[in-house]
Amino acid sequence: MTGLELEWQKSSFSSAGGEQCVEIAAYADTVHIRESDEPTLIARANRRTFAALITGLKAGAFHC
Repeated sequence: MTGLELEWQKSSFSSAGGEQCVEIAAYADTVHIRESDEPTLIARANRRTFAALITGLKAGAFHC
């Protein structure tokens, strides 16, 4: 995405210190996801896949 300036939003669960924040930015049908301490490493998903991820996270479908 050369030349495109994305508008990043931090997660409401991120600490006030600014480190270790999950950030997302939407453009067209793509959602971009990154961690603030590694801003050049960006994961991308379409909106439908991202919505499924959020639904799974809320439901506790992923165990670490």
